[in-house]
Amino acid sequence: MYVGHTSEDGREQSVIDHLKKTAQLAGDYAQAFGAGELGYQIGLTHDIGKYSAEFQRHILHNAPSADHSTCGAKELKNLNMLCAAICVAGHHTGLPDFGNPRDTAENSTLCGRLKREPPTLPDYSEYLNEISLKYAPSPRFGNNFDNSFFTRMLYSCLVDADFLDTEAFMSNGVVQRGGYDHLDQLASRLEVYIQPWWDAKSELNKKRCEILKSCLNAGKNAKGLYSLTVPTGGGKTVSSLAFALLHAVEHKMSRIIYVIPYTSIIEQTADVFRKIVGAENVLEHHSNISFDPKDDTEKSRNNLSKLRLSAENWDAPVIVTTNVQFFESLFANKSSKCRKLHNLANSVIIFDEAQMLPLPYLKPCVRAIANLVQYYGATAVLCTATQPSLEKLFPADMTVTEICPNTSEMYEFFRRTSLRHIGKQSNGKLAEHMAQQEQALTIVNSRKQAHELFELLPKEGRFHLSTLMTPLHRRKILLEIRQRLKNGLPCRLVATSLVEAGVDVDFPAVFRAEAGLDSIIQAAGRCNREGKRTAEESVVYIFESEDKPPRLIEQNIKMMREVARRFSDLASPQTIHNYFDTLHSFQDENLDKKRIIDAFEHGRSGCLLPFAQVASDFRLIETETKSVLIAIEEDAVKLADEMQWGNWSRQLTRKATQYIVNVYPQHFKALVNTGAVSALTEDMGILKDLTLYSEHTGLSLNCDEGQSLFV
Repeated sequence: MYVGHTSEDGREQSVIDHLKKTAQLAGDYAQAFGAGELGYQIGLTHDIGKYSAEFQRHILHNAPSADHSTCGAKELKNLNMLCAAICVAGHHTGLPDFGNPRDTAENSTLCGRLKREPPTLPDYSEYLNEISLKYAPSPRFGNNFDNSFFTRMLYSCLVDADFLDTEAFMSNGVVQRGGYDHLDQLASRLEVYIQPWWDAKSELNKKRCEILKSCLNAGKNAKGLYSLTVPTGGGKTVSSLAFALLHAVEHKMSRIIYVIPYTSIIEQTADVFRKIVGAENVLEHHSNISFDPKDDTEKSRNNLSKLRLSAENWDAPVIVTTNVQFFESLFANKSSKCRKLHNLANSVIIFDEAQMLPLPYLKPCVRAIANLVQYYGATAVLCTATQPSLEKLFPADMTVTEICPNTSEMYEFFRRTSLRHIGKQSNGKLAEHMAQQEQALTIVNSRKQAHELFELLPKEGRFHLSTLMTPLHRRKILLEIRQRLKNGLPCRLVATSLVEAGVDVDFPAVFRAEAGLDSIIQAAGRCNREGKRTAEESVVYIFESEDKPPRLIEQNIKMMREVARRFSDLASPQTIHNYFDTLHSFQDENLDKKRIIDAFEHGRSGCLLPFAQVASDFRLIETETKSVLIAIEEDAVKLADEMQWGNWSRQLTRKATQYIVNVYPQHFKALVNTGAVSALTEDMGILKDLTLYSEHTGLSLNCDEGQSLFV
């Protein structure tokens, strides 16, 4: 018997057993997008290098290892299956760059590795006694971007199948995955949840029900590309879930994936979904999530254990994740990030706040969404309170269908604020304006200005929110703010833009530093949110700050000023649509700043299909930051102790995110040099001088210059 795996308790799994089981799984996964036979063949081929004497000595006697991945790749290349070959070549180390025919055997590209011969590669010909490989066709696409996308989806099928069969053997069946409720059960729970809503008494709730009914009816429509334009207060979160559930049931789809721009709003969305469909069916996956049970019951532990496993490959029925997690996985090359991708096929994917897709990567993101809809059976919904004018970026043969009719009428009905520009304002003047209001919110573009303005406010009922505060601290502050707003107590909040996207607060007056029009509309959503006042008495004051705006948003401000000159109503759907049209036209070359699409279409520096290079380049958050653990809370102190003793783990790091402030490298260096922070690694430290952390404004920095835009 040729041994493929050995377990700690001495069991052995044969190579042929592992290959056949992996092939079956990979084939089943790839069948979701019509590539079942191809998936089966790569599963059957991926480990044939383990038939070599060198590998058998390695696994049985701990001898040096041998390259077994290239062996399968060479066999697939001989069958003229290059797409499959690159998947097999990278099933451990990640998808390599394809390279070019001039590459030598020393190169790590696929073209280079395919030139390797004995003694670099072992003799693995014994596989012929147990396995018969055969050609399986790949679909033909009209361009290399689509070819690269298919390759990554196929790779996902292989690496997930390989991992799951290995896990099943190593755990001897102890690890159990799946076991979630079916989507039709989740749809039934939604019906129960919304049933009381239909007896709406107020005009506002009747209009919300009208939107909800439109989404339920549209759920029966064909798969495709949709938009859902619902003004703030229209019940967008539940209505979009309603569309997704009914649509998934109607078309026998696999899951619902909800993609959100910021971690600051993902938790409240996930909480809503948990209430509707059950916590055990909702995977919340982002950098701040911790899979620790909130109570010590067996059910809670089992649910969290199942969801922790689901975070590896997204097999849960409802996924709530971030733009960063979603799109960086779609352009990744490592198996750990790519495992989940095949589960995007035949899914309903909601892009909440779609206008927040980052401009420097907008074109490749849109092309990825288009691929999922065109070739992988997905339905995509661009869900916004505004109209981001993305339809022009999709292929000409794709139509974006609006789910909610009469967007102009909806805008007029849900209009709750008036926008007014009040010119240039100093921090002193802003403080005076806020002091004249019992309750007011001001949103600025830098943490530095937020701190300075906060210090000028009357002390009673003043609050500050920025990322210089830990996530846990911000949540506590928001709870107190909501309570004071509800009770009519003085409440003056200064915040950076983190408060705009989906944070549920309702102020009678809002001041917003000039920014992109989409940011101003988002800020307006924090004013008169519940519609208790007229639009005329609920004013959003736009002002030009004395501080120079961050370079990152200078162009957005310029475009906002341009449409303000041409349209009298800044918040109208027509104005917003025109703003995005103008912005996208002006920024056209910068909508793919790293030339991701061109890299796949034409290669880069003579290298075709540069998977590894693109994965390294594709970073939605490019600003490098360092983490400072604020060990004030009891749990944070315990975590700090464990970390200082070297007890690191992924789970420990996830727990710590609730107590972490991210700072720029120059600030981290200054804090370490002064002894205020004890560095654990070059990227993380523990705050030792706790006097630098204020219960009002968070972490104090010696300076906050340079790149000051950081929400």
